[in-house]
Amino acid sequence: MKSDIVLAGVGGQGILSIAATIGMAAVDKDLHLKQAEVHGMSQRGGDVQSHLRVSSNPISSDLIPRGKADIILSVEPMESLRYLPYLSKSGWLVTNTTPFVNIPNYPEMEEVMAKVAEQPNHIAIDADKIAAEVATKRSSNIVMLGAASPFIDIEFSALEEGLRKIFGRKGDAVVESNINALRAGRAATEEILASRN
Repeated sequence: MKSDIVLAGVGGQGILSIAATIGMAAVDKDLHLKQAEVHGMSQRGGDVQSHLRVSSNPISSDLIPRGKADIILSVEPMESLRYLPYLSKSGWLVTNTTPFVNIPNYPEMEEVMAKVAEQPNHIAIDADKIAAEVATKRSSNIVMLGAASPFIDIEFSALEEGLRKIFGRKGDAVVESNINALRAGRAATEEILASRN
């Protein structure tokens, strides 16, 4: 198995929690894992991206070559477009539709979403809205992880277990809230995929 994932978003949106959850699940499944450091301005409001590579075989580089990413998982719609050159022809673009307007010349959302829709394999969900309904608005990043989970070659139960380990010290309520967010994201993608068949 192999999953090469570009994580994209804005500082403060929880990219590290997504990477940590996938990483924990990979380690539990005895998979090889490499992660490039989070690049960009990781303070709140700056653009952030990280490369995450998971494989059943040893991985030589922590960087994903252009055109080779299996997934772009973005918690911010404009940021999803920034990394399109990394996406493989059969790869999936999975993005939140809620913008984080951190620049004065942020493009019109219609333009951004039209570009997302041009991708043959794309999932676009309002993770902030889903998170607010099933957990807390702050867990929109975990909703996005759930939305991307059908395309990540790791058992869903291992991702749930990863959340338990990462958030366990914060108490059962936080763990359950995040698991609810993960499941809601997964359900949203499954619903979209079913509607397209």
